[in-house]
Amino acid sequence: MSRLIDGLPDEVAIQCLARVPFYFHSKLRLVCHSWRAALQSPELFKTRCEVGASEELVCALAFEPENIWQLYDPLRDCWMTLPVMPSEIRHLARFGVGSVAGKLFVIGGGSDRVDPLTGDHDGIFASNEVWSYDPLYREWARRAPMLVHRAMFACCALNGKIVVAGGFTNCRKSISKAEIYDPEADVWEPLPDLRHTHTSTCSGVVIGGKMHVLHKGLSTVQILEDGGQQWAVKDYGWLQGPMAVAHGELYVLSNGCISKQPAENVPDKVVSSASEFQRRIGFGMIGVGDDIYVIGGVIGPGPRNQCIKQLSDVDVLNVRSERPTWRSASPMTHCCGSILGCALLRI
Repeated sequence: MSRLIDGLPDEVAIQCLARVPFYFHSKLRLVCHSWRAALQSPELFKTRCEVGASEELVCALAFEPENIWQLYDPLRDCWMTLPVMPSEIRHLARFGVGSVAGKLFVIGGGSDRVDPLTGDHDGIFASNEVWSYDPLYREWARRAPMLVHRAMFACCALNGKIVVAGGFTNCRKSISKAEIYDPEADVWEPLPDLRHTHTSTCSGVVIGGKMHVLHKGLSTVQILEDGGQQWAVKDYGWLQGPMAVAHGELYVLSNGCISKQPAENVPDKVVSSASEFQRRIGFGMIGVGDDIYVIGGVIGPGPRNQCIKQLSDVDVLNVRSERPTWRSASPMTHCCGSILGCALLRI
């Protein structure tokens, strides 16, 4: 690599560039070819981690427009728009999403596009395709497909890898199959099957370094134990509703409140009222540091509103303050409506 900054060794110059916030990278890339190459190098991501300059960005995909992700920078309260995801599946939905090794991974799912004349869907309910987005190169790439076509499944980033479990096949039949993805080798390998399936969507959260799989409507939780060797089944009696993990603790929006959900089967603790979200559906909910973000969604027809209103709003709750109160953040700038996928990208 040629000299990046006059008078400094390249090793020192890389550490200087690594400390520049990601939001300004698009401008830095225009300085010269050497800076552009440095900003795209794997060394930059490694250095950002080593010097404590890593950032957490929220990734969100809304229903409109199709297959376009946006990134939110919590420190600068601003949104950035990614290039269109090049999947041939129109209005990709029911997929899994996770982030490892500084990249965003979009996994499986199918089309949510409806023919306006016939009302028919595209016919693709579940796929095994996998896409990754590299924010340093600003490019999407196709990755090795899953071993099983699936939709509406649990998906979690765990110890630098991605675990998927359960869901439905293209025949809309529930499955118990699980698998794990290694991003460095670009390889999927099978894991032990879930102990049971259910005729409802499932989701996954990581608590205490372990993946927990939940089925809508069931109180039992399946936990990946012994380094991925088996699934344990426990009944925590958790509340039903949208969930987010902040500082390793689980929060759920249920009955018009945000509550902290303990791992054991003990009473939950109400953190804040969330009654304003009772008419808002299809939103994304994710934890970032001390905050829980509620993003987008729609407000359906009601007494004062006879049409569906697609939202780009963002509301934030600091769950660790003495008196948690909601505040507004900058709305999505390019997208709106139901949030089809939401993840935290560490870069």
